[in-house]
Amino acid sequence: QVQLVESGGGLVQAGGSLRLSCAASGSILSIYRMGWYRQAPGMQRELVATVTSASSTNYADSVKGRFTISRDNAKNTVYLQMNSLKPEDTAVYYCATRYYRDLKSGALDAWGQGTLVTVSS
Repeated sequence: QVQLVESGGGLVQAGGSLRLSCAASGSILSIYRMGWYRQAPGMQRELVATVTSASSTNYADSVKGRFTISRDNAKNTVYLQMNSLKPEDTAVYYCATRYYRDLKSGALDAWGQGTLVTVSS
């Protein structure tokens, strides 16, 4: 099993910043991709940003230029620096990873429990 532990959520005023962290642990041989998704009340879960083991990144259009994803491969940890936050960024943010448990199995996915980010106007 793989555990993802998220931290860094909270309440911030519009224009402010927050930094989310997510550490993966457990039966991991290697991690291909880590990322963040979010789900606002009444909305579907959506991609925020992902980063691969080769440091290739992908961002949702709505966060480009404001959010930065980074990764520490040695620590199996991913970060999301969120700047210029807007009320519409309010959501539960979920960490996710696609990883390999061993050389025989295919890629597996794991999700964190989520951390709430609230941006007040």
